[in-house]
Amino acid sequence: MTEAMLGYDTGYEIWDSTLTVPAFVAVGEVTMVAPGSATADRVEATHMKSPGRRREYIAGLIDSGEASFEINWVPGSPTDELIRRVFETGETVRHRITFPNKARVTYEAQITGYEKDIPVDDRMTATVSVSVSGTETWDEAA
Repeated sequence: MTEAMLGYDTGYEIWDSTLTVPAFVAVGEVTMVAPGSATADRVEATHMKSPGRRREYIAGLIDSGEASFEINWVPGSPTDELIRRVFETGETVRHRITFPNKARVTYEAQITGYEKDIPVDDRMTATVSVSVSGTETWDEAA
């Protein structure tokens, strides 16, 4: 039997340090989450006596890459205000995705883009791009 699941019930949260008691705040009306993809560098380590005249490589640093999420954009909503505030300060804060099976990933990131779309005959949406910094932490939501 498959363990495949829908993305429905996935949650996205951003740390809000401006609250009286700092905490994660749920982003409202999320319609899509792209956790991003990490890539690892490959560093050439070839030397004069590399076996068989072949290039040799060693593992390099990992770039955690960029993630993004899309929302139904509501101008002036608590979600809009949170995203604008974090984007405008340029601060790196914790972001957290909770998946439908309660697996959860937390990472530090900067919001690098907040692109709104306002069509005449459809819902208003926004895409938020984030640049992940450092490593991810995986756990399970209570």
